[in-house]
Formats: sequence, C-alpha cells, structure tokens
Amino acid sequence: MLSQKTIERLNQQINLEIYSSHLYLQMSSWCAYKSLEGCATFLSQHADEEMAHMRRLLKYLQETGALAIMGGMQAPPTDFNSLTEMFEQIYEHEQLITGKINDLVHLASTESDYATLQFLQWYVAEQHQEEFLFKSILDKMKLIGTEGQGIFFIDREVANMAANRTQETTAMN
Repeated sequence: MLSQKTIERLNQQINLEIYSSHLYLQMSSWCAYKSLEGCATFLSQHADEEMAHMRRLLKYLQETGALAIMGGMQAPPTDFNSLTEMFEQIYEHEQLITGKINDLVHLASTESDYATLQFLQWYVAEQHQEEFLFKSILDKMKLIGTEGQGIFFIDREVANMAANRTQETTAMN
C-alpha cells in the first residue's frame, strides 16, 4: 500500500509527463512550421514516449489501488528564437524531470517502499538516457553549427536519430 505522500508525488509525476508530451508535441509543430521535418518527427516520437511514461505511472498507481488524478496544466511555449534555444530548453526540462524522479526515489527509499523503489529504477535509467540524448544533440549543434547549411545537417542528423529509434522500437516488438 502506498503512502498518501507517495500517491501525491506519483500523481504529480503523471501530470509532469503529460506536460512533457504536450511540450514536445508543440516543439514538433514549431519545427514542422520551420521546415525542420527531421526534428519535427523526432520530437513527435518523443511526445509519444512521454505519454508512454505517463501510462506506466498510471498503471502502477492503478495496480496499487490508488487513484490517478489528471490535473490541469499550463500551455507549453509556442515560439522559440532558434533551434538551439529549443533544444537547450528540452535539456533543462529533462534535468528537471531527472530531479523529480530522484526525489521520488528518495521518498520511496525513506519510506522503505521497496516495490515503488524497484518500479522507479526504470525511470532512473530512462532519464540518464534522455539527458545523454539531448546533450549529444546540443553537442552536435555546437560542432556543426546552425548557421547556413549547418541547420540542414542538424535536421538530417536528428532525422537519423528518429529513424534509429523507430527501428529499435520495431525490433523490440
């Protein structure tokens, strides 16, 4: 049985994952508007992944007999000064998510809630991968640049990442 504090924090995480999905979907739309199809596809996939993260949390709450509560949320930003700024915001957002997951792990550990602690380990590993992924995109932007043809090469590189993620997902199923 989950403590009330754990239920509340898991519900907060559910709503944060929903916001993340909306954020990445909005960013995908911005990229499509700017003719950055590779980035648009990649971020659309990422929005779907965030919803899957939310559903995993939702299922866990349901399995433990707790009520999942979908709250209201603020609208994500709709405009960005540059692709670099947008990916910097994503990286910062993923760092925020990592902090929230770490807080949940700490709570589960403090409460000796070993089932929740075990459940959250997947999120710990996932967040490590997310931060690494977005940091690597920012590193490529610094290396290649985003002026002139650089933005074309960045979009193509991110499109390749999207294609690789699709292949990995297909191979797992």
